Amino acid sequence: MKQIAVVLFACALPVLAANDAVKRLQESADVLSEIMSTPDRAIPQDLLNRADCIVVVPGVKKAAFIVGAKYGKGFISCRNADGVGWSAPGAVRVEGGSFGFQIGGSETDVVMLIMNRKGAEKLMTSKFTLGADASVAAGPVGRTSSADTDALMRAEILTWSRSRGVFAGIALNGATLRPDDDANRDLYGSAMSERDIVFGNTHPPAGAKPLLTELDRYSSRKG
Repeated sequence: MKQIAVVLFACALPVLAANDAVKRLQESADVLSEIMSTPDRAIPQDLLNRADCIVVVPGVKKAAFIVGAKYGKGFISCRNADGVGWSAPGAVRVEGGSFGFQIGGSETDVVMLIMNRKGAEKLMTSKFTLGADASVAAGPVGRTSSADTDALMRAEILTWSRSRGVFAGIALNGATLRPDDDANRDLYGSAMSERDIVFGNTHPPAGAKPLLTELDRYSSRKG
C-alpha cells in the first residue's frame, strides 16, 4: 500500500508543477491588466509599443532565511517576427537586486520592457545580470514617455515595480535573470531552450492565453 502511495505521489508531481506554472501565467496576466488599466499610472503606451519583449514577474519575495535575498518566477514574451502578436512565454527566474520593497511589504511585482533585439538576445543566455550585461533604467509612469532622458534613450531594458499598490519605475541593477528550465518543461511537456520557445514559433500552451490576450489588448503590434 505504501509503495502504491509513493508511486501515485510521484505521478502527481508533474501535474502539480504544471498547475503551478499555469497559475503564475494567470497571475502575470492579472499584474499586466491591473497596471495598464489606469493609463495615468501605467507603463507609457508609446514605450510598450516600441518594446521588443516584456518580462512579468508576479510576487517577487523577500527570502527571510537569507538576509537581503529576493527571488521570483515569471515569464518573458517577445514580438513575433513580423511585429504582430506575441510569442509563447518562456519561464524565467529572477534573483537579487533592489526591488523597492515598501516598509512592511513582503513581495512586489516586477515588469521589464526589453527595448531592442540586442537586449532580447542577451536574455536568452543561461544567466543575465541587469546593469552589467545590459544597460537598465527606471521606466517612467504615465500616458507618454515625455521624460525621454539620455538614460531612457540609451537603456536596453526599462524596469518597474509595484509594491503595496504603488507602481513606479526602479532601476534593478544587480538583479539576475535565468531561464526556468523546470517550469518550461512542465508547460511544454519536454525540455526546451528559452530561445526555441520565444524565437522558435512554438505554439503557446492553453494556460498562456490570458497573458497573451492582455499583451494583445494593450499592444498588438510593434509601433
